[in-house]
Amino acid sequence: MDTKAIEYHIREILKAIGEDPEREGLRETPHRVAKMYEEVFAGTGYSNHEIAEMFGKTFETNNTDQENSVVIMRDISVFSYCEHHMALMYDMHVNVAYIPHERVLGLSKIARICDMAAKRLQLQERLGHDIAEIISEAAGSPDVGVQISGSHSCMTARGIKNVSAQTVTKTFLGAFKTDKELQNLLEDV
Repeated sequence: MDTKAIEYHIREILKAIGEDPEREGLRETPHRVAKMYEEVFAGTGYSNHEIAEMFGKTFETNNTDQENSVVIMRDISVFSYCEHHMALMYDMHVNVAYIPHERVLGLSKIARICDMAAKRLQLQERLGHDIAEIISEAAGSPDVGVQISGSHSCMTARGIKNVSAQTVTKTFLGAFKTDKELQNLLEDV
């Protein structure tokens, strides 16, 4: 990530909106924004495959009845930035479920995958697909479901300014595509 270019352009944006980038409160803002962008867009530097490799620690299941096993993790908190307005997508909660096939993914890895996939300019719909694809590869399971609910500041703070609007997206792979019982496991309790 080119932090010097980010600093330069943030300084120019400050000028363009009529601010003085040399005044006390703004003098270090371009640097702070560049550092923030390094953090909040860290996922930009990785493909879904690379994230799956990075967080793909699995363990044997020891479960003889895998057909009746499902791993579900709810309320994973993430945030992202909308690629259309670079506006914050916030108060996002991700529910992930998958059917293990001989191996299970380390639980912290599920949350790390969600976090890293969100650290890109995103659409919520794509984020759900990215998470499902990464979980599928990392866990070695074709059967994955992802539900995301969240607020978008491009809806709540500008434009229509509908502060109570929530967006819910669902992505289903494998058995989750057709099995309503599996799909219902993702619903918030």
